Amino acid sequence: MQTAQHAPSSVVSATAFPGPLGPYRWLYLDLNSYFASVEQQESPHLRGKPVVVSPAPTEFTVAIAASYEAKRLGVKTGTPIHEARRRIPGLHVVPARHDCYVRYHHRIARALDKHLPIETACSIDEFACHLTGTQTHEAKARRIAAAIKAQIAHDVGPYVRASIGMGPNKFLAKVATNMQKPDGLVLLRKEELPERLYDLGFGAIPGIGRAMTRRLEAAGITDMKGLLALAPKRARHIWGGVQGERLLAALYGAEVEEPKTVRRSVSHSHVLAKAMRAAPHARAISRRLTAKAASRLRRLDYRARCVGLYVRFAAGGRWRGEAGVQATQDSFLLLKTHDALWAQMSAERPAECARGLRQVSVWLTGLQAVDTLALDLFEGGGDPAYSRSQEREHLCRALDGLNRRYGRNAISIGAHKANVGEYTGVKIAFTRIPDAPEFDE
Repeated sequence: MQTAQHAPSSVVSATAFPGPLGPYRWLYLDLNSYFASVEQQESPHLRGKPVVVSPAPTEFTVAIAASYEAKRLGVKTGTPIHEARRRIPGLHVVPARHDCYVRYHHRIARALDKHLPIETACSIDEFACHLTGTQTHEAKARRIAAAIKAQIAHDVGPYVRASIGMGPNKFLAKVATNMQKPDGLVLLRKEELPERLYDLGFGAIPGIGRAMTRRLEAAGITDMKGLLALAPKRARHIWGGVQGERLLAALYGAEVEEPKTVRRSVSHSHVLAKAMRAAPHARAISRRLTAKAASRLRRLDYRARCVGLYVRFAAGGRWRGEAGVQATQDSFLLLKTHDALWAQMSAERPAECARGLRQVSVWLTGLQAVDTLALDLFEGGGDPAYSRSQEREHLCRALDGLNRRYGRNAISIGAHKANVGEYTGVKIAFTRIPDAPEFDE
């Protein structure tokens, strides 16, 4: 293990800022227990009470948010709902209302924008803002942070609280938000590094999850002091790539360029309510998720070359399969491919399938932009099947328009007699904010 403490050479050199700037270049806002706090703001009878938000109407899913009252009693995000009820008699379990959380997200963004332009909406509950000029000095930075909190309380509500972090780069500003919750304000100066970070656990560092923690411990790194003492080459080796060196440089205050992300898939997943675990119901929900993914694929102007299906059985065990298709955004073809995968799963695991399913996931990969010429020039080739697929794509887009006009599920393809709508609404991944049209898909 490396013992000497030293700042690593930056993977990307720190950005040069002209003029007499102060030490704080970024402000990061992290909303506290976001979904639960929105529910408390919306419903006065929940205020001051232990609350968890459930993603599905079943006791066999996990909390996707917990209020601070619940956290103090040992329930947090990821706690199974049945376990949360056991720990806290009288716990309030509320169903997730993702459209409401998106509306609040935009209200918070408007409040924040009154004081600073938003550089990035990093997730449904996090925003990053670039500080310039006198904003980079401590006194002004603190005034801005206080004004932002007051604006959110006034425009959105006092129960929607946030922790604000400031630092020499966006990464450290985010780390600072984890150092004081709820309603915190922490400023990190480059001159205080690395000592200011020594008391943190690995969980406070974005990019270090459980798997990475185990890898660090296997390498003899058990705390932040050991991590920050690593040589860049050693960090690269432990991470198995440049991301380790990037993270280390960011922890020392360097502005590290973020790699560009490329969309590689469109996917949906659902943990099944107990009433929907029988194979016919589970299949109906899985087909509905596939149709939603296809609609989103068209809205994003992509075609897919692969359909994937994953199931988790109620009795334990998992099944996963994929099938290739000609590049398409045709719901009929994608559903047909899904049904073939489902039939394969049912044939390979009949006993487990008969006992019910706990989770279904679908994904579309091998994405290709619609405006790519290769499809028309080399794959179409006058094939009648290709022409029919093109016609069905136009039909599917027309169906999308009707659903946007008359509401989600106004028209669906091959709908099951069970009403699966309440089980397949839009869900928010914290790293992705749904677009408004998704609530009609």
